[in-house]
Amino acid sequence: MRKTDHPQRAYWLKTLHQWHWISSAVCLLGMLLFSVTGITLNHAAQIESRPAVTARELQLPPELKALVTPDVLPSSPRAPLPARLADWIQTQIAVDVRGRDAEWSDEELYISLPRPGGDAWLRIDRESGAAEYERTDRGWISYLNDLHKGRHTGVAWSWFIDLFAVACLVFCLTGLFILKLHAANRPTTWPIVGLGLVIPLLLTLLFIH
Repeated sequence: MRKTDHPQRAYWLKTLHQWHWISSAVCLLGMLLFSVTGITLNHAAQIESRPAVTARELQLPPELKALVTPDVLPSSPRAPLPARLADWIQTQIAVDVRGRDAEWSDEELYISLPRPGGDAWLRIDRESGAAEYERTDRGWISYLNDLHKGRHTGVAWSWFIDLFAVACLVFCLTGLFILKLHAANRPTTWPIVGLGLVIPLLLTLLFIH
């Protein structure tokens, strides 16, 4: 190696190490979460879960029942509840349905309320004004698993997953270049890297059908 190469190599090592530790710090908690939930998802059948179901029954007062009677025609078969009714529901059962599309049929209104780690729904009979609400909670393991899958987690969590994935790419690529710079003095570097590629490839070819 020429003498002029040493400053350049030192510069790249310093830069790569800096990006490597910064990206590892940014995605540390996310990597721990996704690693643990990778195990729980892989063994979902062996992890027992007893869903907790909460049910409520309500009766709309006459002034709100008048907003959803069969003769009231929504703008489309999927439209939000009237604001006054949505506010009343939030007051009664602490569920925010404002802005959520409801399925309007001739007999009822139905709102699906999926969320990480569980599900919920609200049904309102348009004729009688009777309302039913049911919430299913499958526990914190299911909640974390749904975070891993991005299931019903909203836009903010979706953005987090994308940014986390970018940070992981930076972490892996800078690690790879650091390995390249040190490989000359560590002859086992590339065989170990190759092993990390060959093992999943063989498992895919031999055991996944």
